[in-house]
Amino acid sequence: MTDTTYNGWKNYETWNVSLWLQNDYPLYQMARAWAEHGYKSLSHQLIARSPETPDGVRWDDASLDVPRLNEMLAEM
Repeated sequence: MTDTTYNGWKNYETWNVSLWLQNDYPLYQMARAWAEHGYKSLSHQLIARSPETPDGVRWDDASLDVPRLNEMLAEM
């Protein structure tokens, strides 16, 4: 069976967003502050700062695995 995930995430876009939220301290602080509201609410705040991650993935990319990002936020 072939692994079709990206470093354990559904796709590159979800992995990239997760990586930035967990490893960039200002973004991590913002993510923790908005965790209870869910990723969709957080993404609006992130877009107000910049429309995309430093790697060029939009914070509101249609391919993001939002339920999994919500799980990650809840674990923060």
